[in-house]
Amino acid sequence: MFKTTVAVDGMMCGMCEAHVNDAIRAKFDIKKVSSSHAKGETVIISEVELDEAAIAETIGATGYRVTGFASEPYEKKGFFGR
Repeated sequence: MFKTTVAVDGMMCGMCEAHVNDAIRAKFDIKKVSSSHAKGETVIISEVELDEAAIAETIGATGYRVTGFASEPYEKKGFFGR
């Protein structure tokens, strides 16, 4: 699994976050996506590493601009009872 953090310029509200999230869900096979206009970022959890250019194109088509991209391996944190 991979965690991709994308810096997005132009998101101003919750609807902006929804537009970006919907565009990502429609274009990519992902596990989870969440955006924050306050942080100016979108975080995507996926099984495979995502293509930076494809992400930038998808988000750009919604009217926002990608200003940064980082991908790292991701391990889901589980609950370990005692």
